[in-house]
Amino acid sequence: MRYGNRARSLVIGGCGYGAEKGKRAQFQEEAEHAAAMFDRIGMAEGAKRYALGATRVQLQNKDSRGWNEFAAQMAGHSALGSANTLRGVQKQRPSLFDLVGEMKKITVPALVMTGDEDDPCLEASVLMKRTIATAALAVLPRTGHALNLEEPALFNALVDEFFHQVGAGRWSTRDPRSVTDKIL
Repeated sequence: MRYGNRARSLVIGGCGYGAEKGKRAQFQEEAEHAAAMFDRIGMAEGAKRYALGATRVQLQNKDSRGWNEFAAQMAGHSALGSANTLRGVQKQRPSLFDLVGEMKKITVPALVMTGDEDDPCLEASVLMKRTIATAALAVLPRTGHALNLEEPALFNALVDEFFHQVGAGRWSTRDPRSVTDKIL
């Protein structure tokens, strides 16, 4: 949003945790709890617990080997770095619902992607679709937060088609006639 001239297009995947107005304090508490967990027990054990979150078990159910690799790679991260990221970035970032005015200024093509079982990101994804005039929304069925890992073929096909449309100059702004408060 601050450097729009640096992007030709945007793929926004799994975005919006903690953005909902009524969930902000809960998100900040959970971010702090996860950071404290990494501080207390380290990444080896912390990654196992974090990787079993409600929006990541879908990967485990679909691809246990892939989930094990995901958890192992996460376990290799710095506990201090992970805790600091949760506290200093995720916990402190503004809510997307507070950035509507800035999002309305986005003019580059945008593809918003989320999983239908990534509940904390669903409302924020719909918000971005409705706010960014150049956005389309792709909701991957029976998919959690790790959508690119859970459904790599579908994810890559959607991104590939998006990039082709952008490259061919066929990605347009939403027709303003389709934005209405009417039902019919």
